Amino acid sequence: MKISVSFMLLLLLGAISPSESVESKQDTLRNMNALLVQLKADMTLLQRETQAQQKTEVDKLNKQQIEQAAQQKTEVDKLKTEVDKLNKQQIVQQVAFSASLGGTGRATIGPFPSATTLIYKYVPTNIGNAYNPNTGVFTAPVRGAYNFEWWVGAFGDNGWGSGAWLVKNSNQLFMAYEQQKDGFMSSSKGMTLLLEVGDIVFIRLQVQTSVFDDPGHHNTFSGHLLFPM
Repeated sequence: MKISVSFMLLLLLGAISPSESVESKQDTLRNMNALLVQLKADMTLLQRETQAQQKTEVDKLNKQQIEQAAQQKTEVDKLKTEVDKLNKQQIVQQVAFSASLGGTGRATIGPFPSATTLIYKYVPTNIGNAYNPNTGVFTAPVRGAYNFEWWVGAFGDNGWGSGAWLVKNSNQLFMAYEQQKDGFMSSSKGMTLLLEVGDIVFIRLQVQTSVFDDPGHHNTFSGHLLFPM
């Protein structure tokens, strides 16, 4: 632009002849001034247009970068949500426990005139912490199919046997029971249950029966999640 303006000025200056009249020279100078003003105005407009165009391009680029960053953040958040969901599913699917009455010494529990919940306090395995050793109650953390096993045993007595129910919520389902005159008697059962979240399962000692435990851990309660549903 500067080269073009200089060239045009040189042409105008060259167009002024020394022999021209003063008025003619003044007209030429006025034309030159007018041309300079117009050229200056054109240059200012061109600069503004260039700056506006550059700003538009920068704003467009910034907007694209912001949109890309927002999209990437959305994808990262979505991926994080999926990972957290999978981790929670993996954790909740890891449910298994085994417990016994205690077995730190020799002890007979029962017989009692009413049904009594057995509390298995020795818990070598409690993956998922769904079994409570303070209450003897297992609480389902996820809807699914669960398998349970329980063993009962005591020394034989003609007066009573050894028996216990598997109870779901308030429903007595299966019983393990044995009775004999003398010697150690035992019985076991297993059962698969469909449990909803929050359902409870525990073992209830049958009325007028007993169980015996010592360091051999003869009376046990175990369970695990087969698969969620």
